[in-house]
Amino acid sequence: MARRSTSFVCQSCGAVTTKWTGRCESCGDWNTIVEEQTGGGVGGGPAKTKLTKGRIVPLVGLQGDTKEAPRIKSGIAELDRVTGGGFVRGSALLVGGDPGIGKSTLLIQAAAAFARLGHRAVYISGEEAIAQVRLRAERLGLSDAPVALAAETSVEDILATLQDGPPPALLILDSIQTLWTEQADSPPGTVTQVRASAQAMVRYAKKNGTTLVLVGHVTKDGQIAGPRVVEHMVDAVMYFEGDGAHQYRILRSVKNRFGATDEIGVFEMTGAGLSEVANPSALFLGERTGNSPGAAVFAGLEGSRPLLIEIQALVAPSSLGTPRRAVIGWDSARLSMILAVLEARCGVRFSQHDVYLNVAGGLKINEPGADLAVAAALVSSLSGLALPANCVYFGEVSLSAAIRPVAQAPARLKEAQKLGFDKAFCPKANLKDTRMDIVVTGLEELGDFVAKISAKTGAKQSV
Repeated sequence: MARRSTSFVCQSCGAVTTKWTGRCESCGDWNTIVEEQTGGGVGGGPAKTKLTKGRIVPLVGLQGDTKEAPRIKSGIAELDRVTGGGFVRGSALLVGGDPGIGKSTLLIQAAAAFARLGHRAVYISGEEAIAQVRLRAERLGLSDAPVALAAETSVEDILATLQDGPPPALLILDSIQTLWTEQADSPPGTVTQVRASAQAMVRYAKKNGTTLVLVGHVTKDGQIAGPRVVEHMVDAVMYFEGDGAHQYRILRSVKNRFGATDEIGVFEMTGAGLSEVANPSALFLGERTGNSPGAAVFAGLEGSRPLLIEIQALVAPSSLGTPRRAVIGWDSARLSMILAVLEARCGVRFSQHDVYLNVAGGLKINEPGADLAVAAALVSSLSGLALPANCVYFGEVSLSAAIRPVAQAPARLKEAQKLGFDKAFCPKANLKDTRMDIVVTGLEELGDFVAKISAKTGAKQSV
């Protein structure tokens, strides 16, 4: 009997080496190399068999009849928003999130909503027993929903069960790291098993027109665990974000072949499960006061949804040789850039002050349009002057202190006007896009804005 060869696979990036090393040469992670059997099955390398002659594939042009992808709405408006208007038949989605964030709760609610609309929904759990899933459904008031439930981890058994009846409209697998297939000689959770199991289930979904939802674990860095190839296999990748100290949860789309990326859906965790938040701007603004220095309202944009978010800054004298720079919810490198621009171009000095920046509500902002709001909050905290409570700010700040325009300014201003704001500071280049009942002040240089605040305080802050 021939001896089976082995290889060493990195569990972070999937790189294959011929010997074990402490550090992966591809991704640089330590202690991620695991020995695995080399197989020729699903997800393995090419088998040493005789090559067969391929068939001729017809080539067509770019023009032709196109049809919009058929969708099924779940009835959960925030979930349908993130998916681009509903689940597409035959698509595969990957949902990741921290443990206990509410992934299973959201998906069992989605399965119940599908089943109540008359579609066949199957929920297969690889981490919990049937009794545990039933207890969750009973707590959420979903016990009467006709959802088909099973607890299984074998891919072959799952496929045999699904092929025994009509194909489901929605198939949920919780989670992909617990599945294993006989065609890969590795323990569950390894790169080979995750890749092989995902490939087999995605093939079934594409063939039968089933919407497949895979739940993925995340690493300590917040990335979905397992090989990155799984994210390329699926049609959409969504992250379920949130903080245990806050009641809200955010479902964010980072990849979607059938809709917009960076779309978000906002949910609130309650005793009866996850409920939709119809007005997330009011949630993120919270209980704000208009007489507190260091608070500025940012008119942001997440996907196609405008959001008003409060930016909080605290600038305090420092007794340390190197002042502290603490950031929550924003990029720390971008904060350093804004501080450098304020000091070098506007004469506002922070070298002897500790700077703390926080995004209210625990939301994470990646948009560069928040630069002007951050600068406003920093200058307000340093000067001790509270900014107007009825004013919003948005704009990108360049290294030359110029205020650059941002996208979809009318949508931002419309959201601000809807919530009672009647003033706005924005890039001057965006003024041509504004045609509404709100006083908009255009800015070309960040120094102009600092000068406006200095005029109110009577002197420019330069410490």
